[in-house]
Amino acid sequence: MSAPGDGGSDGPVVAPDGGSAEGGASSELRSDGGTTAAATAAEGPTLERSANSFLGDVWTNFKRWNLKAVRNPFVLVVSLVQPIIFLVLFTQVFGNIAGRALPGGISYETYLVPAIAIQVSLAAAVTSGIGLVNDIEEGMFEKVLVSPMNRAAVFLGKTMAELLRIGIQICIILVLGVALGANVATGVLGALGIVAVGVLFSLWFIAFSNTLAVLTKDQESTIIAANLLQFPLLFLSSAFLPLEALPGWIQTVATLNPVTYGVDAARAIILDADVMTVIEVSLGYGGALDTVVPALAVLLALDLVLGAVAVYMLSRATSSKVQ
Repeated sequence: MSAPGDGGSDGPVVAPDGGSAEGGASSELRSDGGTTAAATAAEGPTLERSANSFLGDVWTNFKRWNLKAVRNPFVLVVSLVQPIIFLVLFTQVFGNIAGRALPGGISYETYLVPAIAIQVSLAAAVTSGIGLVNDIEEGMFEKVLVSPMNRAAVFLGKTMAELLRIGIQICIILVLGVALGANVATGVLGALGIVAVGVLFSLWFIAFSNTLAVLTKDQESTIIAANLLQFPLLFLSSAFLPLEALPGWIQTVATLNPVTYGVDAARAIILDADVMTVIEVSLGYGGALDTVVPALAVLLALDLVLGAVAVYMLSRATSSKVQ
């Protein structure tokens, strides 16, 4: 221990009047005999809250995740390359065979493009959870948790950045599909509608992959679990062939598969026709809306349920649990 007056700092300095003083508070402590010092010590350090609003926190996280995506283009490229390979290979290799199962002389390119748009949404949504796990492993998630930012705003900002990326990737797929011979019967407005369907569809899987990330806290486990679901979801749906051409048990599974509703909604827009077969709903709109409205209602309900679960899981996460 340092001797009094030698300038050492091994312990609190004892004032002549009995009050303890430390650092810049020494004059205040001596004037009231140590009472203020005791109160300050009991209250602990004052936490300076963020002056950001909810929207400010959303914007901060939106910018951060966009910058992170730009600085790691490998993830962007990989999540886009796989659907492009599917689009090119399926149309060129299976186009002639699969096209025979399609009604009304629809080209397989036109039939397949909505499915690939939904696949892009699914693949990009998988990377959402992986990004969160990456944050957890690097300690960034822990820093966010101890910050005064709103937890829902953190999730919303991150999700909005991913939706922007998904929208751009679907646009690329649509342009490539048209170049290969696909026909968007509803024109540019329909193409924008397909992008909107893809974005709405992706929300439930983004929420799901982020929930997985919080539960597993491990990159490999999140990738395996997400990819384990990705391909069965795609193939056990109306994505690549009409359900009438598939076995009965696949038709049953497809009725419960969210991919079916996303693909049917996008396909109804590109064909400008009612294509839904898993549920028969006649809303009196006629044409594509008889598919689009019920399909979007199913997807919206799923988004709300899984989104609430993801926000709940992030809200309950504490810095100690993510170590």
